[in-house]
Amino acid sequence: MKVSIIVPAFNEERLLGASLEVIKRATREFSALGWDTELIVCDNNSTDRTAEIAREAGARVVFEPINQISRARNRGAEIATGDWLWFVDADSSPSKELFVRTAHEIELGRAVAIGTTLQFDDVPWFVRAVAGIWKMWSRLLSHMAGSFVVVEAVAFRAVGGFSTEFFAGEEVDLSIRLNRWGKSQQPRRRVKVLAGVPLPTSGRKAHLYSASENARFLIRALCAPLRTMRRKEDCSIWYDGRR
Repeated sequence: MKVSIIVPAFNEERLLGASLEVIKRATREFSALGWDTELIVCDNNSTDRTAEIAREAGARVVFEPINQISRARNRGAEIATGDWLWFVDADSSPSKELFVRTAHEIELGRAVAIGTTLQFDDVPWFVRAVAGIWKMWSRLLSHMAGSFVVVEAVAFRAVGGFSTEFFAGEEVDLSIRLNRWGKSQQPRRRVKVLAGVPLPTSGRKAHLYSASENARFLIRALCAPLRTMRRKEDCSIWYDGRR
């Protein structure tokens, strides 16, 4: 078994180094299983030291000139040689317990993809409330959060990877397509969202953007989700470079 860990990164010089160190420590758990690993960082047209920091951490760096999270993840997947693709965001710190649980699900052979719930650091109550609603939604409908998406490489390529029609919510679209694909397999497989091993991830958007900015995006996403997620200008909190 070989695992490809793919980290998309756009102007992440502040958090990337620490995240990569946490990821590398967590991957040591794979040694006991006899698994091989590779670490790939996709520099998504950064203007800071993102690529340099990734190379210093021992990652293989690939460049994607079009600033879009779907394209960055797909570009990393293009050069990946693993049996399973583990997409981890550059502002996240996965624990070894999360990696062990995920590896266990892979070994069981019933999952076509695996996600987990999120744990935000230092965020206001309303962000925790929204995160709580997402947690229930994610578990109920088997929708993975983009910060941690683990998918079998064969399945990922069979469904065409992340859709470049989306500038946000691309992980939900992928989850839906993977669930459909998994149901057509023998034996049937599904997207599994784990409980009890949340992914610690940055809550910086709650501080970098005002409550009104975040609320406007949330209202647009609730009222017209497909239209909002497909318009880069409506998803500016992911793309304006504020860090």
